[in-house]
Amino acid sequence: MNATAPATPPSAPLRVGLVGYGLAGSVFHAPLVAATDGLVLDTVVTSDPGRQAQVLAEFPDVRIAASPDELWERAGGAETLDLVVIASPNRTHVPLATAALTAGIPVVVDKPLAATAAEARELAALAERTGTFLSVFQNRRWDNDFLTVRRLLATGELGEVQRFESRFERWRPQLKGGWRESGAPEEIGGLLYDLGSHVVDQALVLFGPVVRVYAEADVRRPGAETDDDTFIALTHANGIRSHLYVSATTAQLGPRFRVLGSRAGYVKYGLDPQEGALREGLRPGTDAAWGEEPEHLWGRLGSGESPLTGAGTPVPTAPGDYPAYYAAVAAALREGGPAPVTAYEAAHCLEVLEAARTSSRDGVVVEL
Repeated sequence: MNATAPATPPSAPLRVGLVGYGLAGSVFHAPLVAATDGLVLDTVVTSDPGRQAQVLAEFPDVRIAASPDELWERAGGAETLDLVVIASPNRTHVPLATAALTAGIPVVVDKPLAATAAEARELAALAERTGTFLSVFQNRRWDNDFLTVRRLLATGELGEVQRFESRFERWRPQLKGGWRESGAPEEIGGLLYDLGSHVVDQALVLFGPVVRVYAEADVRRPGAETDDDTFIALTHANGIRSHLYVSATTAQLGPRFRVLGSRAGYVKYGLDPQEGALREGLRPGTDAAWGEEPEHLWGRLGSGESPLTGAGTPVPTAPGDYPAYYAAVAAALREGGPAPVTAYEAAHCLEVLEAARTSSRDGVVVEL
C-alpha cells in the first residue's frame, strides 16, 4: 500500500506524535524517531505527570498532550501531524489506530497490532479505504543475529534448513506487575502475544507460511495470571520446522538461535545489544559502532560437535539496525513506497498466535 502524501512541505521534517511513554515509547520509539533523518518528535501523549517530566527532560522541545483526543484535535488543525506512533497498552491499539486512520493520519502501531487476525485485517482494509499509511513495529527483524541468519540462508552455507530453533528466554522469577502480566483477556497480556509476536514473525519472514501449529503455554510463577513459559512448534508449508521458546522462568538460558541444515548448523547465544544500549540512554547516530557486538559473542557455524566445546567457525555477526525501520517509514511517507512491515503480515503472525493459544488450551495440533 502506498503512503498518504505528507502535509508537511517536502523540505521540512515530518512531524511525529507518540502515544504512550512506557517501555515501548520511551526506550524504543522516541529515541529511534528522534534519530531518524527526516522525522522530528513533535508531541508525546501521556497523562502521567512523572512521564511528562521524563519526556521534557529527554526532549525539551517536544509538546505534551494529556490524551489521544487532544492529539487528534491538534492533528486536525493548522499543526497537522504527519505520523502517529501508537505505543500504548495492547488493549488500545485497535481503537487508537482506527481513530488515526479514520482521520487520515499515517500510523505506526507497536506489536501486537491487535488481539486477532480478523481485527488486523479490518485495520488493513480501513487503511486501504482511506489511502492511509499503516505499519507495525516489528523491530526484531533488524536484530543482529536475525540479520546474520538471513545472510547465511542467502549464501546457502547451511544447506537445506531442516529445523529452526529460536529462544527469547529470561530469568524473572518475581512478577513485575502491570498489564503485561494481567490475565484479563482485553489486556492481551502474557508472553505468547509479547515475545511470541517476535519469534513467530521472524520464523514467518525466514521460512514462509505455516500449515500446522502445536503449543504448550504454562503459568509457572506464583500469583501469575497468564502464560510465562511457552513453547510453539510450527510446520511451514515448505516442510521446515520452527521450534520457538519464550519464557520468563528460564534459569539457564539456551541459544538465541540454533539453525540446523543439511550441510551445517549455526548456533548463536546472547541478545542483540540495541535494546540494552537504548535502555542505557545511548542513541543511534552518536556511535559509529551502533548495533555491533564483540567477536567473543559471535555465533559459530559447523557440524558434528557442539560450539561450546570450541567446534565450528566463528561467524561475524551483522550489525543490528533498528534505525532502519523508521528510515523506511520516512521513505515511504516521502516517496509513497510500501510499509516496512504491513498489517497483513501482522495478521498472518496473529493467525499463528491464535492457533498456538487454541493448541495449548485444547491440547491439539491446529491446521491452518
